[in-house]
Amino acid sequence: MPEISRFFGIVIRMYYMDHRPPHFPAVYGDHEALVRIDTFELFGGHLPRRALALVLEWGALHREELNSDWKLAREGRPVRAIEPLE
Repeated sequence: MPEISRFFGIVIRMYYMDHRPPHFPAVYGDHEALVRIDTFELFGGHLPRRALALVLEWGALHREELNSDWKLAREGRPVRAIEPLE
C-alpha cells in the first residue's frame, strides 16, 4: 500500500484496486480512518479530533490529486506523492 503523503505524524495511503467509494486511509498512531474523497466523510475507523481536522484540511487542498491517484490505483498503476500539509 503506497504512502502518498505524511504530515504531523499522519500517514496518508492508497490501496491498489481498492473497493468503492473513492477513499483513502489516514493513519495516526494506533488510529486509522477511511475518508471519502468526494465528501471527506469518514466511513470507517476513527481519528482523534485534531488529526481528523488536519486530514480534512489537507484533503480539501488536494481533492483533484486524490481523485487522480484513486484512478491510477484502481488501474494498478503507480500513484503520485502529494504535498504534505505545512
